[in-house]
Amino acid sequence: MSSTSPKKHVIVIGGGIFGASTALHLARGGAQVTLVTAGSLANGASGRSIAWLNSSGARSAEYHYLRLLAIDRYRTWTAHHPESRHYIQFNGAMKWAAPGKTFRDTYAFERHHGYESVWVEQADVAAVAPDVNAEAVAEEGAIFNPGEGWVNMPDFIPVLVAEAVATGADVISDAGDVRVDVQDGIAVGVILGSGTRLFADEVVLATGGDVPAQLAALGVTVPDRTTAAFVLLTDPVDVEVKTVLNTPRVAVRPTPDGRLVLDSDWAEQTVLVEDDGSFTVPRESVQGLLEEASKVLAGNPRLTAHRVAAGLKPIPGDGLPVVGSIPGIPGLYTVFSHSGATLGLILGELLAEEILTGTPSPVLESFRPDRFGSNDPAHEALGTGAWEPVRQ
Repeated sequence: MSSTSPKKHVIVIGGGIFGASTALHLARGGAQVTLVTAGSLANGASGRSIAWLNSSGARSAEYHYLRLLAIDRYRTWTAHHPESRHYIQFNGAMKWAAPGKTFRDTYAFERHHGYESVWVEQADVAAVAPDVNAEAVAEEGAIFNPGEGWVNMPDFIPVLVAEAVATGADVISDAGDVRVDVQDGIAVGVILGSGTRLFADEVVLATGGDVPAQLAALGVTVPDRTTAAFVLLTDPVDVEVKTVLNTPRVAVRPTPDGRLVLDSDWAEQTVLVEDDGSFTVPRESVQGLLEEASKVLAGNPRLTAHRVAAGLKPIPGDGLPVVGSIPGIPGLYTVFSHSGATLGLILGELLAEEILTGTPSPVLESFRPDRFGSNDPAHEALGTGAWEPVRQ
């Protein structure tokens, strides 16, 4: 990456995957970078993600291409950082349809668009994924995507930030309620929770599910379907699990220390948001996820809960990334998206290059904040429509 302004000072707000990735790529490009986070690194949505690396299912050509680039960046990272293969792995993923539904159309779509997709008959599941209970698979069979994988964000994000620091970036953690400092309509820096002002040439807002509210405070509307969600981390299991599973009742992926991360749409819908903003997960949902995960694993191992992590799950109103400069506020950029694990490296890279060179990336053309318009009711309706989020 080349930069026309190597001394440009950029403040990045947010200690998740988007903030860490953007900070690293900016620092690599020659910018003076300050990464500011309200708490500790990876303590938000990035730290409680199923973190499945994929471009599974039916997507627009532009979004599918972006996700393929995203997966490619992870492969490049592991090639240059061999130690990362402990927490970034590509052992494939398997999915199957709920009773009364079919994945044949999904399989045909993936194959038609060149995505590596294999149809596995129920009788052949053990040969492809020995860690999966074949009896739990739909009678019609399942889709196996050999090129998909997972990343463990609590391991990965500190590595990104450490490399950014080694390249010259500064980090301010536990900064409290950090706000964008806008003066005369221009973003000039940030205001820390203590009231301290830090000035910069550009500011990047990468605060996950808080992005829409923070932009709204500046008079900018971004349609939002952020919801409460949780993942369940099990105690270590005595069976080897390599395959990421996305099944009708539970999603499963392994961790570097032999645990499993579990989630599901039905379980997320049971999360209670208390009056003080805290989140409560019913015991029945925790037990239900453990039971559902046991059913889909070979040998039906007994699973126990180690930790529940609940909070906001960032989802833009139309389900697509929101990346780039904020219309009407020069100097302010944002990166807000579902599927942060998959998109983390590529969005940070492309946004950093835009900031450093001033040249918009054609790859991001379909995902810019200005696609929602300003006061257009048709665009604002995206925030209240019937779009259903999917696990990405």
